[in-house]
Amino acid sequence: MNGRDHALAKANAKARLRRGMFLLPSLFTVVNIAAGFFSITETITAITADVQTHLDWAAIGGDAQTHLNWAAIAIIFAIPFDALDGRIARMTNTTSEFGKELDSLADAITFGVAPSLLALIWGFHFLPDTINPQFRLHLQQAGAFICFLFLIGGVSRLARFNISHDAQPRNPGRPDRKYFVGMPIPAAAGILASTVHFFYGIPISDWWRWIAIPWLILVGLCGFLMVSTWRFWSGKELSFSRRHSFRTLFFISIALFIIIRFSQAVLFLWALVYMFSGIWARAAYSWSRRRRWRLKRAPAAVSEPEPLDHS
Repeated sequence: MNGRDHALAKANAKARLRRGMFLLPSLFTVVNIAAGFFSITETITAITADVQTHLDWAAIGGDAQTHLNWAAIAIIFAIPFDALDGRIARMTNTTSEFGKELDSLADAITFGVAPSLLALIWGFHFLPDTINPQFRLHLQQAGAFICFLFLIGGVSRLARFNISHDAQPRNPGRPDRKYFVGMPIPAAAGILASTVHFFYGIPISDWWRWIAIPWLILVGLCGFLMVSTWRFWSGKELSFSRRHSFRTLFFISIALFIIIRFSQAVLFLWALVYMFSGIWARAAYSWSRRRRWRLKRAPAAVSEPEPLDHS
């Protein structure tokens, strides 16, 4: 093989490697879509178990519990893949318009359609017949409407993110940090999924029917926070391209073990802390701005010192 053939073979190998690197971020996005599709199918299976069987409530609820819990786990499982596909594309310099559009469509399915359907079925489909029928009907209709608003808020958040190049929150934070404007849709979906997982997928039923009202408020609050202009921590300061010591990997391994072993409590608390961090940041900014406004409006009462009497 002469030098020209060797250079040509080397160029072809480099081109194949380049094409493979372009496929790598899309592979993570495909896993994201697969998790969303699995979550939707598990939620539908939970409804089918209720419709097609004529067993007692304990048997129906137990079967639905398993499917709803797996539906929530699938949404949670998709969150790290959604976070990694963009980072990998930037690290390998393989970002593309196709990848961005595919990622947005994947998020609309996995973090929009799947959690809104899960929230509707888990929170309102299995409400017992022992409560007032009229109240039950109104609660289910309100739940369907709020879950639809969650979906609209999620896709609106994705559309705003796609067209915003340098969006700034209404309550700006530290200039050396990067923030999301509005709560990102994976975080909102994670709040709903972690709540369902916290209750082991057991749908809202007779003995805890009172949770339906707080659940309605939580779903609506997540939808509002996505379309808000409040700041939320983005985590983009964390870099995976730098070298990390073995000690860092050791602590990451411990954290992963705790998350997997105590996933119900850890993920639920983590999701709530993230949500309330954005609410607290907005409240603290409003309080400090009102305080500065009051100090500015207050008259500067500077009194002259009285002369001393030396007589």
